[in-house]
Amino acid sequence: MQKVLVQMVAALSLLPGAVWAQAPSDAERYGWGPHMMGWGGGWYATIFGPLLMILFLAVLVAVVVILVRWLGGPWQGAMPPHQFPPVRTPLDILKERFARGEIDKAEFEDRRRVLGE
Repeated sequence: MQKVLVQMVAALSLLPGAVWAQAPSDAERYGWGPHMMGWGGGWYATIFGPLLMILFLAVLVAVVVILVRWLGGPWQGAMPPHQFPPVRTPLDILKERFARGEIDKAEFEDRRRVLGE
């Protein structure tokens, strides 16, 4: 009994393949010929094909550049140049020494006259 059941299951599993093998051919379904799939051909395929390919590649490159910039962080060229501290003049140093009390008013005035201010 079990052997017959196995043979029936095997026969039923092969049945769809046998049905597909008997199906008619669809060779003429798509209309193969000088113009693929019945589009009719024409000049537009020779112009729009390369243009769309270039457009696709340009969009792909733009997406990659934007993604790399986004993942890479800010661009170093966008940062302001390094600012050096302002150079101190001799008069600035003299004023600082007077403010700290290292020199008195008479010495400050005398040295300021020497510096030309």
